Amino acid sequence: MPNSNIEKFQLKPLKESRFVKPIQIEYKQSGVQKVWEAVKSHDSVAILVYHREKEAFLIVKQFRPPVYMNDKNHSLTHELCAGIVDKDTSLKQIAKEEINEECGYDVELENIEEITSFFTNVGVSGSKQSLFFTEIDESMKVHEGGGIHDEQIVLEFIPLEEAKAFIFDTSKAKTPGLMFAFYWFFENFV
Repeated sequence: MPNSNIEKFQLKPLKESRFVKPIQIEYKQSGVQKVWEAVKSHDSVAILVYHREKEAFLIVKQFRPPVYMNDKNHSLTHELCAGIVDKDTSLKQIAKEEINEECGYDVELENIEEITSFFTNVGVSGSKQSLFFTEIDESMKVHEGGGIHDEQIVLEFIPLEEAKAFIFDTSKAKTPGLMFAFYWFFENFV
């Protein structure tokens, strides 16, 4: 598991950053001057991946330092396949690339459906996440997945009949987007 090698976990002030930019926002609301601390960050895509043959959702698990910082019992998070929007291409193309990189499946663009979009971390960054859906089968598998570079992504299949219980299992750290996506699937396909 990716979290088994965590050592010397410590917090330090951020002096330079690649992905987030701490900022102070000053504004006037109803005649009152206000100040808000925020973080500028990238928008993202997330993909609900359903495996037809296995009748299961394919999700990713990975170590998320901020979650671990707040709760050492939840060192791995259960998430949708996802990635940041950091290049000038379509959101659907980014979703396709993330499915390949993280999950190891090559999905045609026309088989990726946009569900909706929403804002995450509204009190901190307010970044936008675009949610997609696709179905896969083993004929689309091109490699084992797990991410690129030094990502340590673990793949997990959540059988459809276990998915509702999974949503409410507090022993597993999961994102609201994952929970919403499961409910969207149940509303539209079950």
